[in-house]
Formats: sequence, structure tokens, C-alpha cells
Amino acid sequence: MSDQFSRTAMLFGRDNIEKLKNRRVAVFGIGGVGGHTVEALCRSGVGYIDIFDGDIVDITNINRQTIATHKTIGLDKTTVMKERLLDINPDATVYAKKLFYLPDTADEVDLSVYDYIVDAVDTMTAKLELVCRAFALEVPIISSMGAANKIDPTALEVADIFETSICPMARIMRRELRKRKVTALKVVYTKEVPVEPTEVEYRPASHRQVPGSCAFVPSVAGLILAAEVIKGLL
Repeated sequence: MSDQFSRTAMLFGRDNIEKLKNRRVAVFGIGGVGGHTVEALCRSGVGYIDIFDGDIVDITNINRQTIATHKTIGLDKTTVMKERLLDINPDATVYAKKLFYLPDTADEVDLSVYDYIVDAVDTMTAKLELVCRAFALEVPIISSMGAANKIDPTALEVADIFETSICPMARIMRRELRKRKVTALKVVYTKEVPVEPTEVEYRPASHRQVPGSCAFVPSVAGLILAAEVIKGLL
């Protein structure tokens, strides 16, 4: 009998579809990268999905984020994404928490309950905290490196963090993870040299320069993350 997962079952087998229904995955950061990851996980049949993000939808998110439309501007990303996921698969169990994952908020999340963790956050402090805690608990985790200021999705690849090169974020992660005695981390990254933005935009409150982005590099990175998670779960 056909159902919404019948085409996926043709590739992975019905037994594996049943297995995915009982797996629990956490995705931290549901923006340009993580939003596509979590949607692909849901469409693949992962039964338990936890999403964490402290942000709201902004008009500048529309160029790349799956949940960003003019109707969702100003809404919590986790609220919008939960509604979308349950519309895709009403049988899924989705836990959504508005949270910026940082050292002072990390204790609010018990990472030990997950079968897999996706790090799609964009701050180094959050990434290091998440990776180190997952490593200590021996919970599988995969991280996205920098997708901003990149325009070539075909340059994305999967590697251990200590085998990466070129990517500025990966370079910092390698150095900091060595200090913290983390010996391995699967990442999605690109050797593409970051593009210099032709226009410069600053956030008025923080005076922080905002990186450029496009529709196709973050989304492809997110889908690669999802593919690696599904392969890992099976």
C-alpha cells in the first residue's frame, strides 16, 4: 500500500522506514542550512525531531530559508518550522524550543537522548559547546561550516574537521577542538574561497557586518547534512 514514504522505501527498504520512525534527531539552528536539514529529515520519515533556534523570521531570510515568506516575517522560527513539519508529516513528534544554544543555556537541553545531533548554528561559541558536549556523551553529531559568502554549491563536501582546508570557520574549529581534546568531528564544508561582498551591510545595534548569502549554497549544505544523518541512523 502506498503512503507518503513509499518512494523512499523503494530505496531504503520498508524496514528502514520503520526504523527512522523511532529515531530522535536534534537540529540546532534552523536558518538557511538547518531549515533545509530538518525538512529533509521530516520528509525522510524521522519520527522524533527537536528543533532549537532563538531567532525570528526576518525579511532578509527570504532569499534562502525554507520557512521565510512575507507571511512569516516577525514570527518565531521554531513555531513556523514546527507547523510546517507537522503539515508534512502529522505523525511526527516535533519538539520546538526558542533557544540560543550557548554555554549558559546548554544545560536546558539533555543531549544524551538523541540518536543524532545536527549543528547548524552560526556562532563559534555555540558550535564548540555543542560539539564538545556531544563528543563527551558519544552522541553522533555533524556540523556545518561556513556557507555564507559562498556561491558554488558543487564545492561542498563531507570530511572530518581535521582533514579540512581553506574554510576560515573550519580552521578556527580545528584549533579550538584540539585544545579541548576532541579528536573527530564530521563536517560539511567547502574549499571555495569566500567571496568578497560587493555591498557592505551592518546591523545597526551591533555594528556587525552581515555576510552575503544566496539560495543554493546553504540549502545544499543542509541537504547534505540530512543525507549524512539518514545514512548514520540506518
